[in-house]
Amino acid sequence: MARKAPRNTAQRIRETALALFNRYGEPHVATTQVAGELGISPGNLHYHFPAKDGLVSALFAQYAQSLGELLPAAGGVRNVEDAWFFLHSLFERIWAYRFLYRDLNLLLSRNRPLETGIQRVLHAQIEAMHALLDGLGCGGALQVQPPPELATSMVVMLSYWLSFEYARDPRHALETEGLQATLLHGAAHTLGLLLPYLLPEQQSHLRGLLQAYEPGAPA
Repeated sequence: MARKAPRNTAQRIRETALALFNRYGEPHVATTQVAGELGISPGNLHYHFPAKDGLVSALFAQYAQSLGELLPAAGGVRNVEDAWFFLHSLFERIWAYRFLYRDLNLLLSRNRPLETGIQRVLHAQIEAMHALLDGLGCGGALQVQPPPELATSMVVMLSYWLSFEYARDPRHALETEGLQATLLHGAAHTLGLLLPYLLPEQQSHLRGLLQAYEPGAPA
């Protein structure tokens, strides 16, 4: 069996920083902590990433690439089941880089490249939601055509869902143990915005999904 190529130092730095940023929040993690976690010198880390903002930008680039691989699939959505799968997949990617959303306003205030990058991501997500709604229409899942503003509302929901969860329960909301519940609740509430526009049978199916994934309900 072929051996995997060893990870280079820059990759290891990104992986470790991502884990620490997600766990503690980017403002609370210094580059010296990242270096210490890796067992390398701060100088070695700064050789690859001279400033922490550069490290944040590198992680954002990974996130944007991950989204870019997923968002075109929105055009293939034809029913509630497809929409559920797509949104759950989208929330998985958001969760993997959740520090960006937890600390978004602070990061944007000091990182100009991130500011323009987030704007591009938001635009791409809104376009994907438009494609999702168009796909539901093509699939015959809609009884009423949703207003164009619904796509933006869905992106607002998915963008700030983790902030809502964190505000509601700061000690536990962003722990990995709550991953499945956080993803399911976020996807469920975003999909819930579609209810008034779906055909009755699609509404019934969606309500069944929403009920199944209420906190404490059996999966």
